[in-house]
Amino acid sequence: MPSYLYFDALARSLVLFICDIHVVRIPCIFLLCFFGGILGAGLVFGIERAKGDETFWSRKKKGMKRVGSSWAFVACSPQSWQLLVGTAVVTRHDGRLALGRLGALCEQVKELNTLGYEVIMVTSGAVGVGRQRLKYRKLVNSSFADLQKPQMELDGKACAAVGQSGLMALYDMLFTQLDVSSSQLLVTDSDFENPNFRERLRETVESLLDLKVVPVFNENDAISTRKAPYEDSSGIFWDNDSLAGLLAIELKADLLVLLSDVDGLYSGPPSEPQSKIIHTYIKEKHHNEITFGDKSRVGRGGMTAKVKAAFVASNSGTPVVITSGFASQSIVRVLQGEKIGTLFHKDASLWEPSNDVSAREMAVAARECSRRLQNLSSDERKKILLDVADALEANEDLIRAENEADVLAAQDAGYEKSLVARLTLKPGKIASLAKSIRTLANMEDPINQILKRTEVAENLVLEKTSCPLGVLLIVFESRPDALVQIASLAIRSGNGLLLKGGKEAMRSNTILHKVITDALPDNVGKRLIGLVTSRDEIADLLKLDDVIDLVIPRGSNKLVSQIKASTKIPVLGHADGVCHVYIDKSADMDIAKRIVMDAKIDYPAACNAMETLLVHKDLIKSASLDDILISLKTEGVSIYGGPVAHEVLSIPKADSFHHEYSSMACTVEFVDDVQSAIDHIHRYGSAHTDCIVTTDSKVAETFLRQVDSAAVFHNASTRFSDGARFGLGAEVGISTGRIHARGPVGVEGLLTTRWIMRGSGQVVNGDKDVAYTHKNLSLQ
Repeated sequence: MPSYLYFDALARSLVLFICDIHVVRIPCIFLLCFFGGILGAGLVFGIERAKGDETFWSRKKKGMKRVGSSWAFVACSPQSWQLLVGTAVVTRHDGRLALGRLGALCEQVKELNTLGYEVIMVTSGAVGVGRQRLKYRKLVNSSFADLQKPQMELDGKACAAVGQSGLMALYDMLFTQLDVSSSQLLVTDSDFENPNFRERLRETVESLLDLKVVPVFNENDAISTRKAPYEDSSGIFWDNDSLAGLLAIELKADLLVLLSDVDGLYSGPPSEPQSKIIHTYIKEKHHNEITFGDKSRVGRGGMTAKVKAAFVASNSGTPVVITSGFASQSIVRVLQGEKIGTLFHKDASLWEPSNDVSAREMAVAARECSRRLQNLSSDERKKILLDVADALEANEDLIRAENEADVLAAQDAGYEKSLVARLTLKPGKIASLAKSIRTLANMEDPINQILKRTEVAENLVLEKTSCPLGVLLIVFESRPDALVQIASLAIRSGNGLLLKGGKEAMRSNTILHKVITDALPDNVGKRLIGLVTSRDEIADLLKLDDVIDLVIPRGSNKLVSQIKASTKIPVLGHADGVCHVYIDKSADMDIAKRIVMDAKIDYPAACNAMETLLVHKDLIKSASLDDILISLKTEGVSIYGGPVAHEVLSIPKADSFHHEYSSMACTVEFVDDVQSAIDHIHRYGSAHTDCIVTTDSKVAETFLRQVDSAAVFHNASTRFSDGARFGLGAEVGISTGRIHARGPVGVEGLLTTRWIMRGSGQVVNGDKDVAYTHKNLSLQ
């Protein structure tokens, strides 16, 4: 059954952006047309910029610049709020106006005017406003007997004549409150037959814009030559959609954005979970597959006319974007170049080939491949890992070359040293990764392990067994070695995998992905491990809670927080790595020095590096503490102090205790005792890894029992908090949560359980014929 592009027929809003380039004056004019229903409105924005300012659009070069993975539409970013007037977007369920949204539109116009944008509004809705007024007046003047009679439909032209003044009065009132001047321009389709009219129209609009007046266009339905404006489709334009298309072509618009009550065009009804948004409309792929909803209950054209307008405008050189007017700041996001909604463009196939694999297809393919992987024997899965390890070593020179290119590009781009450090594959790293993979391969097969056997009744045995989670989505920043670790863990645990690395490691990730997937046998399939290359695809993947089972973000606090807020899929990971080392008064200071130096200097960019050094107050004047601090400074560590340490040691004051430096810097503070240290860790830590250095076993046990972190150490560096060092073979990440897995997550953290029952024909039958035994059986 062919897919169809679904529109809610009640979505009736269109936005048209126009950009005009002159030698000195650059008015970026954006025409937003909101149509149909009770009330409709549209806007045109323009801005004057000094000569030489950058813009993504010009008449000389129609098209779009690719900026990363987004579409850069215009080089400006006004603060705006979406308002679709007279449609399902801005009308209440009872059909009345959502006046608050209309006010927000006018506030947006005011803000754009303040920023220097020239604004034109194209509005419909006079018929709807007039109908409301006439119905109310008829009701007031009718007797009870009159109301019992069949009610005749009101004449559309009369409604338009009555509603026009009310519509403009509403705009005028709102704009006046915002200190904005507006004007009214009424047009009919026959006007555009006259070339002189078109020329005068352009001159009038330019004059109004120069005076910073907002022109408000409206079709004059009251004197339209069509007998029934809502039914007669004759003329140059016959609804607001076709009017917008006409204006786009007439004014040589550079961008047309249709605001709807859905995010864009979908492969099915947006409410269905398997439907996916189509970011780019490709004629060859989608033209014959479109199925529309019903015609709008309040407007003329419906979705058929809307898509026709988009298609005609795009073929004439005006790109079109259909996106949601419900979503906050949709217009702003388009202006900022985000790839949201659905793009129509005559050259769209050049940017998004018809054979692109969608996010859902990637996830489904990974699941299918994972099921084939699970059907292999333990030895066959082991061989795959050994082949991957061999392939990495065989391609080390190529991998290193691509990684060096990434590092050089990151340095040239001015990235922070901590990011460059995480990005770099140091000498010996490939060999170390291959060794970890071989260790993982030689571990006991984690899949289909019987964890518990129970005799439920005679000849009825229940087994609890281990099994893969399914499909994992891993989003990581900077570290290409994470790709190798995660891929090997996915293979060992029988999971499908989707990977999205940072753009700074694109070349490294691409070559590593190719080397690993080339080592996968055909009976499993290379699509077991998918590499996501576009940032825009992440948003689509995070919606696939029906095919992706777990998301593991590895990166900054911002990355983890954004992902947690953007998906219904369970998220495993940690947002911060604020790790502490506490030196107790009974500590062996030689041991303390070794631990502190290692925890901070061994790999300061790691999440298990020490960020805060807590010291017992009795050691304030200790020469050994001075030696530790001097050694840190000698190695290039910047030291900041808490309130006490700042005064006592005369060092710069730390801005916050809850801070992950991820660099050669740390915070020092003095505490009263072990309990104070524990309280400090609970208040400012991130529940990652914390350590105590002491020779007092009682104090050590207090610390180990009470510190509520994923990993708690006694007389050992926090740098040991690592999957490989724990003997897990590798780690997919470190979790500070409490559900499913905690601490370094290896193979076991990527497994779940299922129940297998073996019987001989037993039935429940109200439990009448079952003698339950519930005996624990051996696992053999």
